[in-house]
Amino acid sequence: MYKPVVAIVGKPNVGKSSFFNRVIGKRVSIVEDTPGVTRDRVYCDTDWAGHAMTLIDTGGIEPNLDNEWQKYILMQAQLAIDVADVVVFIIDGKQGVTPDDQHVAMLLRKSKKPIVLAVNKMDNLRGEDLLAFYELGLGEPIGMSCSHGLGVADVLDAVVAKLSAKVAPIDEENRTKIAIVGRPNAGKSSITNRLLGEERVVVSPIAGTTRDSIDAPFRYNGKDYTIIDTAGIRRKNKIDYSSIEGYSVMRSLAAIRRADIVLYVLDASDEITEQDVRVLGYIHEQGKPSVIVYNKWDLVEKDSHTVNVYKQKLQNDLKFMSYFVVVYVSALEGTRFGKIMESVEYVYEHANTRIPTGLLNEIIQDAIFSSEPPSKAGHRLKINYATQVAVCPPTFALFVNNPDLMHFSYMRYLENSLRKAKNFEGTPIRILLRKKSKE
Repeated sequence: MYKPVVAIVGKPNVGKSSFFNRVIGKRVSIVEDTPGVTRDRVYCDTDWAGHAMTLIDTGGIEPNLDNEWQKYILMQAQLAIDVADVVVFIIDGKQGVTPDDQHVAMLLRKSKKPIVLAVNKMDNLRGEDLLAFYELGLGEPIGMSCSHGLGVADVLDAVVAKLSAKVAPIDEENRTKIAIVGRPNAGKSSITNRLLGEERVVVSPIAGTTRDSIDAPFRYNGKDYTIIDTAGIRRKNKIDYSSIEGYSVMRSLAAIRRADIVLYVLDASDEITEQDVRVLGYIHEQGKPSVIVYNKWDLVEKDSHTVNVYKQKLQNDLKFMSYFVVVYVSALEGTRFGKIMESVEYVYEHANTRIPTGLLNEIIQDAIFSSEPPSKAGHRLKINYATQVAVCPPTFALFVNNPDLMHFSYMRYLENSLRKAKNFEGTPIRILLRKKSKE
C-alpha cells in the first residue's frame, strides 16, 4: 500500500527534529539548540491511529541568508514540500510570527498543499496565545510542546484528517496503476512515452533524468490505466541518500507499493545485476504481479537460441519468482511493443484469479494425498480446511492444527500444487496459516 508523505518544515531551531523524533519514537534526527543542525531531509515510516505515513524532517529554512549552503537547504525543503501529501509547518511560539515565518508561509500557500500549522514551545497551551498566528493565513494554529509531549497528538490528528480529505476520486480508484521500474538509462521513460503515444516525460541518454515518480493516465483496450514512471534505482552503495537521488529512490519504492502491477525494465545489451535481483525481490515481497521487459532488444545479436539463453539466465537469478513473465522489446524502434500491454492484461487477470472453496479444498487434499504433511516430535501437521481470502496477490488461508509444524519446503510444495491446478503466471501467491479453533 502507498504511504502518504508528510513533510516537516520551518525555520531553524523551532523543534522540527524534536517533533520528528517524538512521533517515530526514537532518536533519528539530531536535536541540538543550534540552528542548522539538520541540513538534509531525514525520513522514516511511521503510523498514527492506524494510518501509515512517511515522515520527512527538513533543514531549517532561512530565506534571507544569501549563501550556497542555505540555498541547498532551501532546495531540499522545497523538494520535500513538492512531494509531500501534507506539510506540517512548525513555528516557535515564544518568538511569535517573524518575517521568516511569513516568507515560509508564502511558499506554502503557493504550493497549494494541505498545511497543518503547529506552534511549538507552548508549554501552557493557552488558546489566546495562538491568536497572533492566524495572520499567516494557514488555518487554525495548533499549540504543542515537543519537549513535554503536549499537543503532539492533536497535530497528528490534524495530519490524518488532512490525509483523509485527499482520498482519490472514484475514477482514479478504478484505474489500474502500472509502475515502470528499473536501473537508470534502461529505457523506462521511452517505454512510458511509447505506451502513452506522446512525449510525456523527458528522455535523455544521461542516466538519472527522471528524478521523481510521474503519473500519467491512459486508456488501452477499453480499460483505464495510470502509468507511474519512476527514477532509476542504482546500487545501494552508489546512492547518496542526502541528495535528490536518495529521495527519488524512496519515491520509486513507494511507487512499487502503490502500484497494481509492475513493469521491471532491463537493458538487454547489459547484464542483469545484483541490484536488479534485489529490487525484483522487493516487488515479490510486496506481492505485486509483474512483467519483466527486456528493452533495447534491437542491440542484441540474435540467433534461434537467444531468447532461451536470456530466459535461462532469469530462471537462474530469479529462483524466488519462477512465475515471471518476460517480453523482449525495442522502445526505440517500437518492435514487439504490443506484447507489453498484452502481458499486463494477462498477468493482472491471473493476479485477480479466485478459486471456489470446494475446488480449492480438492486441490489441497490431492496434494496431501500425494505427499504427506511434515511431522515434528511425533506430531503431524493436519490441514483441515482452506479458503481464499484475497486477490492481487491471490492469498489463501489454511486452517491447521499447529502452524509450527509447517516446513517451508512443504509450503513451497503446496504453492506449486496450486500453480499446477490454476494459472498464476506472473503473480506471487500467498499462503497464510491459521490455527483451527477448538470450536
